[in-house]
Amino acid sequence: MSGGKTLIAAFEQAAYPLGGHGPRDVQVLRQAFEEVPGSMSSDMYGKGNVIEDFQDKMASYLGKEAAVFFPSGTMAQQIALRIWCDEKGLKRVAYHPLCHLEIHEQDGMKELHHIEAVLLADKERLITLDDVRQMEGEISCLLLELPQREIGGQLPPYGELEAISAYCREKGIRLHLDGARLFEITPYYNKSAAEICALFDSVYVSFYKGIGGIAGAILAGDASFTEQSKIWKRRHGGDLISLYPYIVSSEYYFDRRIGSMARYYGEARELAALFNACQGVSTRPEVPVSNMFHVHFRLPEEKVAPILANIAETTGVGLSSWLREKEAGPCFFEISIGDRYANVPKEKIEEAFRLLGEQLEEAIK
Repeated sequence: MSGGKTLIAAFEQAAYPLGGHGPRDVQVLRQAFEEVPGSMSSDMYGKGNVIEDFQDKMASYLGKEAAVFFPSGTMAQQIALRIWCDEKGLKRVAYHPLCHLEIHEQDGMKELHHIEAVLLADKERLITLDDVRQMEGEISCLLLELPQREIGGQLPPYGELEAISAYCREKGIRLHLDGARLFEITPYYNKSAAEICALFDSVYVSFYKGIGGIAGAILAGDASFTEQSKIWKRRHGGDLISLYPYIVSSEYYFDRRIGSMARYYGEARELAALFNACQGVSTRPEVPVSNMFHVHFRLPEEKVAPILANIAETTGVGLSSWLREKEAGPCFFEISIGDRYANVPKEKIEEAFRLLGEQLEEAIK
């Protein structure tokens, strides 16, 4: 059906990929530096205007006393949990079974910091206040990921979040926000980043996901917390002589895209409705709560991949470059809406989904 091309090959040659901001090539860095004077001084081991000014800017945006720039969120979050464990003298934290620290970091928190993880809820749903209340034993910190990426980017009701925050403060449990996609959820909650962060003792945000920078993260909290995080940053080898390529690109794309989060969210809702109108397709959540969601097919990867490849070749619309098969046989992919979507002609999207509906219906027969 696809002329022999693999799904990834067809996607890479498609004129209109629907997700993301664009290729992650050297042009991303070049564009960020276009108007930066060559005489600008670099940061040196966490000091200098380029890093300090950006940290102050992000602390203010997040409504926190101070912030520290890290080369990676993995490093920032392990350090945050270590600080809260040391404060209480208890190396025990809680988070979702599909938390990034649990499934993507080769047990870094456990091996490097000897912190025990308590897994709350099950893999298919969000952590609730009841889960926290019914937890056995004490913990130093509860980590919440907003949105919960591995189950489609789901979010709890804001009232539930407020209740969890109040309970943690009553019980002396520190609350940490894995806000890798924090900026992207502000339109759904109709809250500022600072209002959401006020519920948490510490917060991490990413600058390469919805923002589209090269790499980098901010860890924010009170001044005592961030000063301790700088010491741990040095211990982890993250206090590089200079981080300015990451900082400059982070600030450039933050300023460029932070005002577009509501548009990305609206476009994600529009796109999800198109998928849900096709036989044998459903999105999770059915109505997205941010700019990202998962697309699930009733059919296995071996049947869906040629269809998506054919659509990319025929219409130029790239729906996805990959599929992941679930244990029971059906497959899915994740999509995040960025700058690209608005540049795809509506008639092309309509053509792509007409073909998707027709070809899935034929394959299901």
